[in-house]
Amino acid sequence: MSKQNDNRRDFLKKTAIAGTAAAVPCALARSQVHAGSTPSESVVRQPIGLIGAGGMGVGNMSSAKDMVDVVAIADADSGRADSANKRLSEGKADTYKHYQEILDRDDIKIVHIATPDHWHTKPLIEAMYAGKDVYCEKPLTLTIDEGKQIRKVQKETGRIVQVGTQQRSTFDLFTKAVAIVQQGRLGKIKKLTCAIGGAPTSPEIPVAEVPAELDWDLWLGPAPKAEYRFLQQKKKEGQKRAKFNSNCHYEFRWWYEYSGGKLTDWGAHHVDIANWALQLNGQTAGPISIEGTAEHPVEYKDGFAVQKDQYNTANSFDFSVKYANGTEMVIKHNTSNGLLIEGEKGRIFVNRGKLTGGPVEALEDNPLPEDAIQQAYKGLPMEYNERKAHWSNFLHCHREQIEPISDVHSHMQMLNICHLAGISARFGGRKLNWDSKVEQIVGDEQANAFLARPYREGYEIKMPEMASSSSK
Repeated sequence: MSKQNDNRRDFLKKTAIAGTAAAVPCALARSQVHAGSTPSESVVRQPIGLIGAGGMGVGNMSSAKDMVDVVAIADADSGRADSANKRLSEGKADTYKHYQEILDRDDIKIVHIATPDHWHTKPLIEAMYAGKDVYCEKPLTLTIDEGKQIRKVQKETGRIVQVGTQQRSTFDLFTKAVAIVQQGRLGKIKKLTCAIGGAPTSPEIPVAEVPAELDWDLWLGPAPKAEYRFLQQKKKEGQKRAKFNSNCHYEFRWWYEYSGGKLTDWGAHHVDIANWALQLNGQTAGPISIEGTAEHPVEYKDGFAVQKDQYNTANSFDFSVKYANGTEMVIKHNTSNGLLIEGEKGRIFVNRGKLTGGPVEALEDNPLPEDAIQQAYKGLPMEYNERKAHWSNFLHCHREQIEPISDVHSHMQMLNICHLAGISARFGGRKLNWDSKVEQIVGDEQANAFLARPYREGYEIKMPEMASSSSK
């Protein structure tokens, strides 16, 4: 622990009443609050534990600063933990190397997991068993099998879990787009195109000395044992800082060992909205097949990268996902970032900057029903917009103990599509036939082997002897 106990007690005095927040009636649950409003004065700030103190963790906590107090921070990189402590808690939070110390604390009822992707599932499951409600960054898992485990434990424990797909809480763009779909303004959906951009490539990245503040073995955690790699590039004219390549921190995204590349990074955003639109249009069954093309920056053999010193996730791809009713979803890299939804009556395009199309223009003469956007938002209160709104939604659902807007079950239905694209990519984009009922690839045992991945010894998920004892 980096701070003295008296510092901790002083800090917790400020949030002492927050422990009773779950019993406080939420005024927002009984009224429609629209985007841009101020928080209800009846809402009590929540003490929260942050697991993973990188850019996403600090950014999310900064967005939620009016609603939470960060009282504990865990990170394998002590430098990041200390920096986050200063920025988020004036240095008064307790800092730990291992997240288990946060899960062991009875004064913390909610945690935020903002670790690299390969570290999402293990602490999430253990947090649910520890009786915590969780806001976990996307993508929720590294494999399809992990999603099965998470959904099982969530049902078993009843914990509230919000996934960090904050586009669902962008009321004037993405939420409005799915409301247009739900209201039948596009008719039956025929095609959805998710343009998510390509992934970067890298030069050969040499083995480097591990920074003193980083516990590299802990950072690797469940992932296979590997050497730390880092390459500092020369600063070019006009650059604020020199670029670098690594297999750690932000750059973990471009290694299959720790992530799914752009297919799960941005795919988890736009494919999520596409899947949400399909569900609100009456399409609840999963896809039946996926196929396409994919290129990697290194050579592949039997689904694995041959070279170990360069980024290895797919840098370009074009996939076609087919549904039994004839609907098609396309996931591609080489067009403007955003989602195009095409239906029998028209089409709309939405991204983080605009919502366009004939059905949008038609709203001027034929507006949506007054409650249409909130209806698409499960009838939940609508405060703020995007990231802050997503946190407000999570904390509201934590207080009321109801399902949040980005639940684990709908998330995994869409993330399975992204994972299948990643598996297909490893084999050059070959066709995979999918049975969504049993969640298995049909007739391809080589591809099926990638539905799960063993955890490194010593980093297995800790399962309680009596799971029910940690449930509500």
